[in-house]
Amino acid sequence: MIFEFTTAPGFDFITLFSKQINAPVRDNLLEIPKTLGEGYVRKVGFGDDFKLTIHRYILKEDLIVKRNPAAVANNVRTIFFYNDREDLEVKYHSKANMPGSQKNDSSILLSSNDLRTEIRFPAGSNIQYIVVGITANRLRSVLSIEKPNGTLKTITAENASFLFFESLDAEMQLLLKNIVSIDMNNSLNNFYVQIKVQELMYLLFSKLSLREHTTFKNINSNDAEKLLVIRNEVLSDLSTPPVLSELATMASMSETKLKQLFKQTFGDTIYNYYQKARMEEAAFLLKQAKHSVSEVGYELGFSNLSHFSRLFAKQYGITPKKFSYTS
Repeated sequence: MIFEFTTAPGFDFITLFSKQINAPVRDNLLEIPKTLGEGYVRKVGFGDDFKLTIHRYILKEDLIVKRNPAAVANNVRTIFFYNDREDLEVKYHSKANMPGSQKNDSSILLSSNDLRTEIRFPAGSNIQYIVVGITANRLRSVLSIEKPNGTLKTITAENASFLFFESLDAEMQLLLKNIVSIDMNNSLNNFYVQIKVQELMYLLFSKLSLREHTTFKNINSNDAEKLLVIRNEVLSDLSTPPVLSELATMASMSETKLKQLFKQTFGDTIYNYYQKARMEEAAFLLKQAKHSVSEVGYELGFSNLSHFSRLFAKQYGITPKKFSYTS
C-alpha cells in the first residue's frame, strides 16, 4: 500500500489516510480495518502550531509513506520517533532502500518539510512511532534556549533546509512506548501526552545541543539521497573501514563537502560513525546472537582481539566478555 501526500498549511495526515483506507475518524482516532491489519492512528493537538500523530499497528501488507516537498516554503519541522523490531527503510528521492538502522531498531529523523522522503514499513511488523509537527516559532518558545548551538539555531531558523538523524536510546524508547499506549478517554491525558512528548523532545534536543559547532550548509533532496547512499555503504560491511576518497566518488561530492554534510546530518565523522556502528553490531552479536568474543571480533574484521576489546570497552564501559554474560 502506498500513501503519498504533500505537506501544506492545514495538512492533516489522519484525514487523508482515512480516505485512502476507507475508514472513519472518530474523536481523532482512526482504527485500522481488520482487512488491512489491526491497530490505530491517533491525532493529538496542542494548538495549531504543535501537533502529534501516534501510529500503532500491524499491517498485512507493506506500507510506503511518501512525502512530497512542500509546494510553498513553510516553517514546520517534522520529528519522527520510530521504534520497531524490524529494520526501518528510508529513502530520499531514490529507488534504493536504505536501512534506517542495522540491529538497532530505533531512530529519530528531524527534517524541514521541503525534502522529499519515502519510508517503508514492512508487513507483519509491530509498528510504533509518533510524528511531531511543530513550527519554528513554537519550537523556539518550547526550547527557550538563550545560547543555542549551531544545530539548534538551524532547526529553529525560518528558512533553513535540513535533515538530522539521531538514535533513540532506552529512556526515549520507554517514553515512546508510554505515549503510544496511553488511553485518551481520560480528559487529562491530552495534557499528560503533551508533557511526555516534550520530555521526549527534551532528550532529543539535549543530544543535538552536544553536537560540535560547525558552519551549517543547507541540504537539498539530492544531497540527502546521496548521504543515505553513503550511510548505507558504510553500514553494509562493518568488517572493512570506509575509504573517504571512494565514498566521495560514489556521492559525486568533494571529500570536504561529504565530510561536512555527513557530520552535520549524522552528528559524527564518517569513521567514528562506522566504529560506533561496528561496536553496536558487536553488542548485538554478543548478546542477541550469542556469538563468542573471538567470533564477533573476527567477523567484524579485527585481527587483534585485544584491540577489539579496548574499543568495545571504550564505548560500553565493559569488556565484550563481561558484556556477553550480563543479563
